[in-house]
Amino acid sequence: MINEILIDLHTESEVLDALVAPLDDWSVPTPAPGWTIAHQISHLHWTDRIAGLAARDPEAFAEELERATPDMVDEGAREPVTLEQWRAGRNELADALRAVPEGRKVPWFGPPMSPASMATARLMETWAHGQDVADALGVTREPTNRLKHVAHIAVRAFGYAFMVNGLPVPEVPVRVELLGPEGDLWTWGPADAEDRITGPALDFCLLATRRRHRDDLAVTAVGDHAEAWLPIAQAFAGPPGPGREKGQP
Repeated sequence: MINEILIDLHTESEVLDALVAPLDDWSVPTPAPGWTIAHQISHLHWTDRIAGLAARDPEAFAEELERATPDMVDEGAREPVTLEQWRAGRNELADALRAVPEGRKVPWFGPPMSPASMATARLMETWAHGQDVADALGVTREPTNRLKHVAHIAVRAFGYAFMVNGLPVPEVPVRVELLGPEGDLWTWGPADAEDRITGPALDFCLLATRRRHRDDLAVTAVGDHAEAWLPIAQAFAGPPGPGREKGQP
């Protein structure tokens, strides 16, 4: 399983690589306030490096965690990085995740994760920050079945989304039905659940990564709990950001 996810992660990274490699100037602003294309790539590289450290050397990661500050993510995005360094860091992370002994989890800033979950999280973030870069360049990316990884994280984070917003976690299940890019239906939750989320997989992923405003997407909710979830859905850890404004690409 880990190898299949790492192949998808590599492919997703190559899509973003193809966007930034021809550019002479990475100072183009992206929709993320204060972040240029350079910041997006630096952030991905920094997170890959820290994740690789966690996989290779949990004790060294624990020391890094002790030095963590509230501004560390922004600071990581400000570290200069070259295209070659980012590429090398991606490969090093993949090697580190493959080498994690079976049954051992990778420590992280939140709960420890399996190597497969860590790879999935890196794919989600690569896709999300790739969307920022694509928007900055006015490029439309073709959606692929790799979106299922992003959607899966968002569904798994249902309870977390409520907790991080200081809201009680609903005790009823929510059915999620998403139409994949190739026309197949992706589902989570019991088929007889009264609360339901439906829509294109791409739209749900854009919503859960806060790359589009809900009003600009064809995602619908039925039931009070599903309706309460959509505005706060997130596929990432940590406090939610402001997200995009209505009509903002």
